[in-house]
Amino acid sequence: MSIAPATPHASAPAVRLRVPTDEDALSWYRVFDDPEVMEFFGGRRADLSVYEELTARQRRHDAELGYCLWTLTDEADTVLGFTGAQPWPHTHYGPVGAIEIGWRLGRTAWGRGYATAAARATLERVRAAGVGEVVAMIHSRNARSMAVAERLGMRRAESYDTPRGQEAVCFRLEL
Repeated sequence: MSIAPATPHASAPAVRLRVPTDEDALSWYRVFDDPEVMEFFGGRRADLSVYEELTARQRRHDAELGYCLWTLTDEADTVLGFTGAQPWPHTHYGPVGAIEIGWRLGRTAWGRGYATAAARATLERVRAAGVGEVVAMIHSRNARSMAVAERLGMRRAESYDTPRGQEAVCFRLEL
């Protein structure tokens, strides 16, 4: 299922969000094969099977909730990564029960406004789906993602220690 292009803000790049396909698991696997991209996610890409399970879970989220982590593409339909929303996936730490928005882009898409544009489109779509508040959990050293959260109007809230012994900052936004 395709999702229409997001409405761009002034000077924002055009982005397209679509429900991830089986093929997107391989695309994500390839796009995230970069230690810099994965710096705050364990330092290396996950196995292909992790992305296969993740894309399948996102299709279920879209069918059941009306939102998910969508595959993010540019106007040429090149996969740049993902952005979207999902229920916070952990039950032992963090904002249990919250709806988390997130983004992960390949390095070639960094610094070009794609994350912010796609996250704004995500906010519009989760608001339309009836979500009243979202969170973004961001590694305490991930200045780029924190800047995106701040551009979205999110406020820095509490912090959590992750199971890997790292600090994650929770940003919140009422919709």
